[in-house]
Amino acid sequence: MVNLTHLNCNVANIIKYPLITDKTTRLLENNQYSFIVNTQSDKTTIKQSIEYLFNVKVIKITTSNLPRKKKRVGKYIGWKPQYKKAIVTLSEGDTINLFAEN
Repeated sequence: MVNLTHLNCNVANIIKYPLITDKTTRLLENNQYSFIVNTQSDKTTIKQSIEYLFNVKVIKITTSNLPRKKKRVGKYIGWKPQYKKAIVTLSEGDTINLFAEN
């Protein structure tokens, strides 16, 4: 079982959702997947939760804290929230199905 006592949350709260953009779909060819994760989680916790959720073997994880951005709607200016991105490299033969088939 995954040890998540220092975050006071479960596995589903660490991995929020997959990030699907043009760049991340190109990374799928190299067996790399991108996820938006909890900003307080570290690489070992992310690795354990990815392996637990998707039953795959993780080789490498690269994380980056992205800054918050300005958002303008008409005359009102606000901020988009800050988030943390994790790029996960899987071992050969392991895949994660991000796109559900009908």
